[in-house]
Amino acid sequence: MRLLSLFLFTVLFLHAKLDIVVSIVPEKYFVRQIAGPYADITVMVPPGSSPHSYEPKPSQMRSISDADLYFAIGVEFEKAWLPRFLSQNPNLRVIDLSKAVQKIPMQSGHHHGKYEPTAHRHENEGLDPHIWLSVRNVEKMAPMIEKALESEDPGHASEYRKNLQAFEERLKALDRRIAAKLSHLPKRTAFMVVHPSWGYFARDYGLRQLPVQIEGKAPKPRQLMRLIDEAKRAKVRAIFVQPEFSDKSALVLAKELGIPVIKISPLSEDWEATLLKLAEAIAGPKAP
Repeated sequence: MRLLSLFLFTVLFLHAKLDIVVSIVPEKYFVRQIAGPYADITVMVPPGSSPHSYEPKPSQMRSISDADLYFAIGVEFEKAWLPRFLSQNPNLRVIDLSKAVQKIPMQSGHHHGKYEPTAHRHENEGLDPHIWLSVRNVEKMAPMIEKALESEDPGHASEYRKNLQAFEERLKALDRRIAAKLSHLPKRTAFMVVHPSWGYFARDYGLRQLPVQIEGKAPKPRQLMRLIDEAKRAKVRAIFVQPEFSDKSALVLAKELGIPVIKISPLSEDWEATLLKLAEAIAGPKAP
């Protein structure tokens, strides 16, 4: 009987899934690549919501009570809510993936491509929080995910290590694909965005993002005129907007410049396709 009980306990232990919570949708993709079928993953900030100001729903707070791991990524809402999560679930392990990345300054507005710290507190004292929009940053975060999973669930350690290796190979291949698509462009080629979410992407591939927002706000008429002039000089091919922010100014600029407006979400679950879509749109029809 004792042997049977031990056997049943072992079977249940090996088949129990980890309860994991992440802040944003792309993180779910990263964790799933390594955790495979051995985890249930809950996302705090749903698509279309802003991770700067989101407030979790009661149902999400209930999921925190049962969670084993929380993967933070340095977005603003975590500052207010992580202490509450830990108060609700003192056994919750929080892994801050942003610690794997050297952050760059946040581009606050249209300043001829120079990075200038924003005045908004949500940008973490002038540092760019959008670290997940860089393949090379995710390469640095992936081992942290694997280590946390293995520590919490050593019974599946070999699977997690194998999945990490496969994910790292996939990330390297994606990085090469993006670099190849952009290889024909001159250094510091500019692309225009409503919100400066793509600083790490620009850094990785020698590009320059031109934000429409000025310190988080829509540009005034005189600022719009300067944006139009610089966009013409930079030969910008498109303006990228995202669901979390108004596209009103972008539509005015696009009409004046005669270029398309392309909607692309930094919080998309299809993370790989999103980065490829951005690269292809910046590269234009002559992309390799």
